[in-house]
Amino acid sequence: MTNDNDKQHGPKVRGHSVSKYRRARRDRLTKSLNLLRERVSLLEMELNDYTSEHFRVCIFGSARIKEDDEIYKITEHLAYLLGEQGVDLLTGGGHGLMGAANKGVVAGREAFGTKSWSYGISVDLNKFESLNEHLDIKHHHKKFSSRLDDFMRLSNCVVATPGGIGTLLEIYYTWQLLQLGIMSERPLILLKKSFWQGIIDWMRAQQLGNGLVWESDFRFVHIVDTPEEAMVLIKEAFQSFKEKRHKSLENQTEK
Repeated sequence: MTNDNDKQHGPKVRGHSVSKYRRARRDRLTKSLNLLRERVSLLEMELNDYTSEHFRVCIFGSARIKEDDEIYKITEHLAYLLGEQGVDLLTGGGHGLMGAANKGVVAGREAFGTKSWSYGISVDLNKFESLNEHLDIKHHHKKFSSRLDDFMRLSNCVVATPGGIGTLLEIYYTWQLLQLGIMSERPLILLKKSFWQGIIDWMRAQQLGNGLVWESDFRFVHIVDTPEEAMVLIKEAFQSFKEKRHKSLENQTEK
């Protein structure tokens, strides 16, 4: 037989035990997750040794743009010029401007007999999402965060064509990593001045004007109107990449 005092204390003791168990389980899961992240980081560092031999340009842009749009043709032509130079190309692998870019680099490769690769790095969106047909290599991600990291890990130059919220996310993620020095400097090229100039003007007026960013932060971003203007910046980065690569191979030979 239990008294009223036992009834009051019983549930509290059990509740305390459950709460203690949940905290311990949470701590174990958190520790396991941190160990997994460290392991992934080590694997990525090791993988970089096998993915750093080729110069790659990443092109971001909207999946909603149709083939008869001027920016579709401009994006396709830029990618064609990359194929001519033997440069690898990364996109999200979808349609619209991503498809234009993958299509263009394949055409440029075939026209000039180079060895450019056409990459598509996709992500789970919905069952209606499909990849374009111009991909040599496909990587798939479950999460946007890991997909963005793959773009950054694999690319040496980033080009943003007109796009929506996803494209803005990709631009600012790239810009943030450059600003903080988390990844090596590379050009961040915004293609089509009439589309992008307004947001840069707003940043200068509001963010720079209120001391929220530095003037030096803008050195990473280049706004251009034509594929030819973009190629000037890309070729400079490509030449710097080849020089660093050559020096690295020389040092390995000496060792």
